[in-house]
Amino acid sequence: MDCCTVVEDLRVERGNIEDYRKLSRYHYRGERLGPYSDIFVLRCGGRLWLASHTEVAGVIVYTMPSCGLQLRNVATGGLFAGLDRGTKMSVVNEYVRCIGRVIIEPRFRGLGLATRLVRETMPLAGVAIVEALAVMGFVHPFFEKAGMKAYQGAESRRCVQMKEAFSVVGVEENELLDAAAVQRKIELLGEEESEFIEFQIHEFLRGYGNRRTERRGYERTRFVLERINFRPVYYIWMNPKYRKDESLSEARSFDSAALRSG
Repeated sequence: MDCCTVVEDLRVERGNIEDYRKLSRYHYRGERLGPYSDIFVLRCGGRLWLASHTEVAGVIVYTMPSCGLQLRNVATGGLFAGLDRGTKMSVVNEYVRCIGRVIIEPRFRGLGLATRLVRETMPLAGVAIVEALAVMGFVHPFFEKAGMKAYQGAESRRCVQMKEAFSVVGVEENELLDAAAVQRKIELLGEEESEFIEFQIHEFLRGYGNRRTERRGYERTRFVLERINFRPVYYIWMNPKYRKDESLSEARSFDSAALRSG
């Protein structure tokens, strides 16, 4: 069947946890799913169902949001800043949902279906703000293609310092994606450089509990590199329905009737 036929025979519908489980094995985080608010699917119909013997081609899961996200404050101009924790939790839970999973069955990938699933279901979530977090968001641009705006987190001072320390001993930034290669370089360092990088790693790991006492070796190096390369990308979509009469920033009092007007 050609691409046009595939797209025509797929429809977005409200789904359930069983629909998610049918595709969960294709997601790197596996089946385990925390609290969620909504599940929508791309349901196969007509000739597509007969040809593929597959009922669900894609699934998207909306989860409850984290209470405090720095990039949310940046993206909304501090809309949720200055509230006590209890009030903030109540407000965020009412007006924000997070995209927790987007899974496309492997046979249906490459057709733009992830973009479609996000774009068509965000209005169905029924909230003022839909957000998503991705560590490698720049590799998966379907959030932006669906109408979300991206904000990249700033690199922390600790990560910058650790990268500079690696550079001092001859490990440049473009090499920091290969843990095995970095570990080999560390093992070949002289005594003075070895002591220097060991001290820097120990200081870097202070914020990771028992990790700071972990033995030298590949696994520790891999963990350090994962953390210094971790730069989350935050995506946000503001529902235009909630901004007809006043913008979200003007609705600082979070009056439900005002926000839902229009």
